Amino acid sequence: MAIVTALAVLLLSLVGHVLSSPVRPTEPPRRSLVVWHGLGDSYASPGMLEFIEEIKKMHPGIFIHSVYINESLKEDEKAGFFGNVNEQLGIVADQLANVPELQVGFDAIGFSQGGQFLRAYVERYNAPPVNNLITFGSQHMGISDLPLCSAWDLLCQLARRAARGGVYTDWAQENLVQAQYYRDPDQLDAYLTHNRFLADVNNEVPDARNASYAHNLASLRALVLVLFSADKTVVPKESSWFGSYAPPDPDSVEAEKTIVPMRLQPLYRDDWIGLRTLDRSGRVVLETCEGEHMQIGDCWRPLVQRYAGGVLDEDAAYRLVGAQEVLRAQ
Repeated sequence: MAIVTALAVLLLSLVGHVLSSPVRPTEPPRRSLVVWHGLGDSYASPGMLEFIEEIKKMHPGIFIHSVYINESLKEDEKAGFFGNVNEQLGIVADQLANVPELQVGFDAIGFSQGGQFLRAYVERYNAPPVNNLITFGSQHMGISDLPLCSAWDLLCQLARRAARGGVYTDWAQENLVQAQYYRDPDQLDAYLTHNRFLADVNNEVPDARNASYAHNLASLRALVLVLFSADKTVVPKESSWFGSYAPPDPDSVEAEKTIVPMRLQPLYRDDWIGLRTLDRSGRVVLETCEGEHMQIGDCWRPLVQRYAGGVLDEDAAYRLVGAQEVLRAQ
């Protein structure tokens, strides 16, 4: 009898402990995130891994995929300088289509050139679809000068030297990544004729415009464009906000270059890529980070807090589980 009483007391004690202990609910399912690194970096560099961990602290339970062209860190970094961007986009589209956690859509963050590449993914593929896209210091209207290289960055120096030999040659357009988004206001005809990446994704070529690009980009919930206030790497820095240098005026003796801002660009006015549609519905967000190119500090935090890691509704969470099971069974 004493044993039975003791067991009863112990059981009641355990139940009381459970009921009085704070319940730790599981984390709600969050929308997954894709990140694409910038020039001179790789998908799993120490800086990228640290950034990913910081986001996971901010949004517990979030799944994050870091885009890669090659699983070798060295080769992935090299692919940021050398390669065919259109082919690389195809690789990434296949890659994202086979990640189970991405199948009901994801938010995306692009650093520097990774930003315009993610935009190109949205326009050309968008399957699985992007929800919010944040780009930091990206070259949406291209560059009018090649990025400067540090004295010890031999890979960068080699690419820069090769590109200066002729950015619009067939070889450069097939093999040099930066040449494929080089937009020279002094050579716009050559750019429109020979450029094989940016002129297409910006729908600038009159006889080759693709209406699906505008439809896909306009499907974004938000396009967040971040410019670095003292950026000297991206020339002009306003390219991060779809700004560009104006073509030279043959009748003007002024040497100073002027900027054509986003809302005065032909691609905006005629809505070639859906940018005007996004903007007029309040879905283009222009932000500034103080400092030089990719000196990001804590500037990213409020943006990633707001535009990434949203909690999925019950239907989306259910569809995600189903999509994961289908992919894993293949």
